[in-house]
Amino acid sequence: MNLFSRLRSIPVSYRVPALVAILMVVISATISERVLDRLSRTQEGFLDGLAETYLDGLSSAVVPAVLRGDVWEVYDALDRSSSSYEALSPIETVVTGADGRVLAATDPTRIATFSQLPERYLNRYGPGIVTIDGSTLTGFAKRDLIYQGHPIGAIHATFDVSHLFAERREILVTLLVTNGVLAILFSLGGFLLVRRMIAPMRVLENHMRSAAHGAAEPIASSDIPEGDSEVAGLFRGYNMLVHAERERANFAMQLAEEEKLSSLGRLASGMAHEINNPLGGLFNALDTLKTHGQTPGVRETSISLIERGLAGIRDVVEAALATYRPERSQRPLTADDFDDVRLLLKPELHRRRQRLDCDVGWSGERELPIRGGPVRQAVLNLLLNASTITPEGGSISLRAHRAGNVLTIEIGDQGPGMPGDIAAVLIDPDPGPAVRAGRGLGLWMVRRVVDDLGGSASIVAKKDGGTAVMLTIPFEGEVKKANAA
Repeated sequence: MNLFSRLRSIPVSYRVPALVAILMVVISATISERVLDRLSRTQEGFLDGLAETYLDGLSSAVVPAVLRGDVWEVYDALDRSSSSYEALSPIETVVTGADGRVLAATDPTRIATFSQLPERYLNRYGPGIVTIDGSTLTGFAKRDLIYQGHPIGAIHATFDVSHLFAERREILVTLLVTNGVLAILFSLGGFLLVRRMIAPMRVLENHMRSAAHGAAEPIASSDIPEGDSEVAGLFRGYNMLVHAERERANFAMQLAEEEKLSSLGRLASGMAHEINNPLGGLFNALDTLKTHGQTPGVRETSISLIERGLAGIRDVVEAALATYRPERSQRPLTADDFDDVRLLLKPELHRRRQRLDCDVGWSGERELPIRGGPVRQAVLNLLLNASTITPEGGSISLRAHRAGNVLTIEIGDQGPGMPGDIAAVLIDPDPGPAVRAGRGLGLWMVRRVVDDLGGSASIVAKKDGGTAVMLTIPFEGEVKKANAA
């Protein structure tokens, strides 16, 4: 993780105050540098002015004495100038003649009269009037003595400038303390301000996290700020979204239940016909037994008819219960499941004069490692849809084959084709928009079954017209789920 990513991972309530503090430090450093630079220029200008005045006054006083070579008069002029320019803080002043020899110095014990001026005095001057040496906290100035255009000597002066640096340090400390206090105050203020600003966003974030886990709840009226129109509008918009989503979910559930009841009604009407036919034969057999029950041949024939009729009713009832009763066991898929589907679909096909082409291959195996109940529900729903869109007198198809560790089921119809918004329920990664619009709810049940089994669905157009829905269900997904359980 690079530095930028780490900074972005820091919460906003801490990141903003930190940025404010860094910004304040940068601003403080810039301002301090400019203030100290300006102060240095002002101090140096003031020092140059004082040094100019000092050298002007001293040169006027010593020129006549230098011309005469009067050492004592030069000493006297140096002594008077030292007491007159205490603000300049002169440390040492040396007057030399035209030959460069010392005529007088404020400290003759260090530099004797008529001695040669040391070389370091000649090399310590810069381009300005006063040259400051920060290491020794001293300043140096030189003035050439000119008489009638001819050089007759020079004045070398040394000043104490420690008070200038002391003043700079004092101002620097003041700036650092002031800017540090301001940076802390601004950072604290930024922290409190940002925390106050993002507090409503935390409320919205918590509700959105709950919504992501399937428990979307509207924001309470007490949590909606009154004075902040933008945040209040955002909260109200979120509440409207939650209410609208609840209404759509309720509407989708209602339509799904109606779709289920519709399918059940259609099957119930067919099952009633399938049960009533054997019941009529049963009653006839009972009447025959009552009248001719003592005749052995009639009795055996009637009892056989009753057994076949009851067995037919039992098969129809068991097929319906196995399809629409929730299965708690992990019963594997068998060929009987497809036989039950054909039995349940028979009345609907008879009513619409349709034919079912069935091709189910098992490769000699009795059962497959896939849950039978969900597969039967999905196949029955798809066959009912295929029968609905296929014209009367047409045919629908059911094919189921195993290829390796995958079961492929194909349901074909002779209809005009499946609209894209309905097909999206089966094949789109997110079927939510189509389901919320109330389209293809029967297919939504199939999609949920296929997803739960770890399979996939596809839709293709048949060459002879109509549509084929293909379900691909792997065995591995079922085996992994069973092992995990």
